[in-house]
Amino acid sequence: MWTSARPPAPTRSGPSPLRLAVLLLALGAGGAAQAQLFADNDARKAIIDLRARLDQNAENLRASQTASERLRTELTDLVKQLQRSVLELNTQNEQLRTELAAQRGNIEQILRDLGELQRRLADQSQTLDQRLRKLEPQRVGLDGREFLAQTSETRDYNDALTLLRQGDFVAAASALKAFQSRYPESGYLNSVRYWLGNALYGKREYAGAIESFRALVLTQPDHPRAPEALLAVANCQIELKDNKAARATLDELVRTFPKSEAATAARERLSTLK
Repeated sequence: MWTSARPPAPTRSGPSPLRLAVLLLALGAGGAAQAQLFADNDARKAIIDLRARLDQNAENLRASQTASERLRTELTDLVKQLQRSVLELNTQNEQLRTELAAQRGNIEQILRDLGELQRRLADQSQTLDQRLRKLEPQRVGLDGREFLAQTSETRDYNDALTLLRQGDFVAAASALKAFQSRYPESGYLNSVRYWLGNALYGKREYAGAIESFRALVLTQPDHPRAPEALLAVANCQIELKDNKAARATLDELVRTFPKSEAATAARERLSTLK
């Protein structure tokens, strides 16, 4: 450190040229130093600011890298999760396809079973209809008359007549008597009486035959076979050697049914009957 001697007191006439020059020189040097000082401070501040910006940029870069790594990790986890989900979905879809295939097979089997059941029901329904039709009364035409008869009536009647045509009078008479007991209200009844009389005549049971023929004439005198029944009664009476009764029956026949073929036969029989 240095000190300078006190300058002499100025005079009223002002500073000397020398002092003025020194002063100006000092002022110039101080301004230059001051300017240099300002320049150094600006540079230092600029460097500090630059370093701060660099540090901030580095920090931002690290933060960005950290965020990128975190994002990459999250994305990786998300991709893995999606892959697992897709795999699970594929597995579930495969299971569903398997189950659907099995269900489709079950449905096809059910449809086949249903079709078979429907076919059987249709067959059973048709069979039942046929049976019901057999059980339902059927319209029958016999000896100029029409009536309703059960299938069993027609069957039993025809079976009995078959026996009679075969000459099995015993079995035919038994079948015709059974028919009378089983179907007392049948439309076949008077025809059964006529054929029963013939079966009994074939068995030589003339009294029973007369009774059956007479029952036909009494219950239905307008029956187409009534004239034949009276002629058969007369034949039975002739077989019983009761010519008087036979003549009376033949007269009744000619009187009641004069235009019938049986009446013509009765007239011939009367001419020879003593």
